[in-house]
Amino acid sequence: MDCVVRWSGEGMSFVAETGSNHILAMDGAPEGGGRNLAPRPMEVVLAGSGGCTAYDVVVILKKSGQDVRGCEVRMNAERAETDPKVFTRIHMHFVLRGRGLKRNLVEHAIRLSHEKYCSASAMLGKTAEMTRDFELIED
Repeated sequence: MDCVVRWSGEGMSFVAETGSNHILAMDGAPEGGGRNLAPRPMEVVLAGSGGCTAYDVVVILKKSGQDVRGCEVRMNAERAETDPKVFTRIHMHFVLRGRGLKRNLVEHAIRLSHEKYCSASAMLGKTAEMTRDFELIED
């Protein structure tokens, strides 16, 4: 996997070009010299973890024959107060929509993602206490 991150030359704005030829902008807060034009790099890390686990959960549920129609991961994280300000706590609340979703299969899919498949969660779990829960919405 490759990625090139370039400073825009102004403030603290950066543009990443991924190996799959996609562009991602990042920026800093005004108090750090940024212009608040894009997410902070650590927000991107958190979002990537949410995307990784949501992807897994949807794939696992579909393979289990579940009629999943929506998946949202609401995340709340805390970081260390001193540098490096790693994540110390991350809570993921999954909101799954579908028809007749079975609680045990949803719970299993979320557990499999976190224990086996989601490499982003596995990395963040080295420094952060990871907790998760879910709710089901009948569609």
